[in-house]
Amino acid sequence: MTADSTLESRFERALGSLRGLSVGDALGSQFFVPAHYPLLKRRQLPDGPWQWTDDTEMACSVLAVLAAHGRIDQDRLARSFAEHHDFDRGYGPAVNRMLRLIREGGDWRELAAGLFNGQGSWGNGSAMRIAPLGAWYADDPEQATHQAEISSYTTHQHREAVVGSMAVAAAAALAADPAGPPTPAELLDGVVALVPRSAVGAGLRRARDMLDYGDAGTVAAVLGCGRRTSAHDTVPFALWSAARSLGDYEKAFWTTAQAGGDVDTTCAIVGGVIAAGKAGAPPAEWLARTEELPGWVPAAASG
Repeated sequence: MTADSTLESRFERALGSLRGLSVGDALGSQFFVPAHYPLLKRRQLPDGPWQWTDDTEMACSVLAVLAAHGRIDQDRLARSFAEHHDFDRGYGPAVNRMLRLIREGGDWRELAAGLFNGQGSWGNGSAMRIAPLGAWYADDPEQATHQAEISSYTTHQHREAVVGSMAVAAAAALAADPAGPPTPAELLDGVVALVPRSAVGAGLRRARDMLDYGDAGTVAAVLGCGRRTSAHDTVPFALWSAARSLGDYEKAFWTTAQAGGDVDTTCAIVGGVIAAGKAGAPPAEWLARTEELPGWVPAAASG
């Protein structure tokens, strides 16, 4: 791994990943509208502007904290999530309540740990937002997984959610190698080697074995595509799709979206991973149709 580790280069990689994530999220969310179903089948773009969801809003906080502090600070991240929380962006009920309580002075540690009868959330929320962090740590994929783990605990403390976040961060770090993207097998093998054994890990190993499958629908039927919004029902398929399309944002998006499921989230994950690499930026037309990132996103790193 030969990535430039200066703050400026880290920030630019992470910002590129965030933009790719936001396009995947915003365009993917358009295909929850029944009138747009025929467009998806024809791979035809709906009219813009495309509004992004909670996936992008939370990813913006990840980048803001990295830019300010050079690492994940859990207290500042949780506070940023709460301060910038827009109820209308599509957050799940449990996270809506938790972020409101944090704004009112609640302790994120207690609130996140108490979700779902003390098991913590195993949803895909901490995975959907984390690709920019992986791009930030392209010079150190192991550190990417460590920082992703830390970031997940602020909202999602179930083991599967944590591992899902680690896996996406690892994939983005590996995809961002300036020497060029890895092969599909190298990407998934690298991710599997960096995450602990878990249902997410088992799904990733199945994804590795299915790289020769050309039908995304068949793969999604085996791996899941976010219909249950769990990390282990989302991350393996998203990383299978990303692995098969590194350097080709359009192909990655349409492959992912046409499988259905939690389309904005799977496409956000894939978009963030693909755009972490130099050759993976989304088409300029797609960026132009996507809602701009919020004004509070920093323009450069200061940490």
